[in-house]
Amino acid sequence: MLHQPGEGPSDPQGVIVGPLDLAARVDEALAVQAIAFGLTDEEAGVRRHIVLRHLTSPGARALGATTPAGRLVGFVYGMPNDRTHWWSTVVEPYLRDTGHEDWLDDSFVITELHVHPDYQQHGIGRSLITTITDGAEQPRSILSAIDVESPARHLYRTLGYRDLARPVLFPSAPTPYAVMGAPLPLRR
Repeated sequence: MLHQPGEGPSDPQGVIVGPLDLAARVDEALAVQAIAFGLTDEEAGVRRHIVLRHLTSPGARALGATTPAGRLVGFVYGMPNDRTHWWSTVVEPYLRDTGHEDWLDDSFVITELHVHPDYQQHGIGRSLITTITDGAEQPRSILSAIDVESPARHLYRTLGYRDLARPVLFPSAPTPYAVMGAPLPLRR
């Protein structure tokens, strides 16, 4: 079981980033996402089916951050972008309007990246995203993030991501997002 906020270590030494069988550990990953992103049980249940469907996409890969005891405290997954996927169809008009529609081609999309709040601000998110994109065959990466100045947006900018379109409105989300893109390899 994951710690509730405030119960985890202040210095999470020993957390290992490596390959993750996300299909086998999807419920653990969604528990991390629910705490990090504030999802309800119902929202996590909907996302479970989405994650499992994404994992069948060609080139989909996942990494996890685990404690020495094997507890999952962070994860990332992504895949080569496909213009027929729901996310691409939603962001395409926004990217077209800003002259960045070409970013949908030959890009590795970061689909989800979440770190349990007790383990944030220790470089785990940075390690997850740089490690997964280092293995990408595409020359660039794209993602969407809530369009507020947050630690996540700051991290993405330090890695070389820049805003390609904002605000982007997803039908299922009440808050606007930004689509960001970066050349690969990411900046260190």
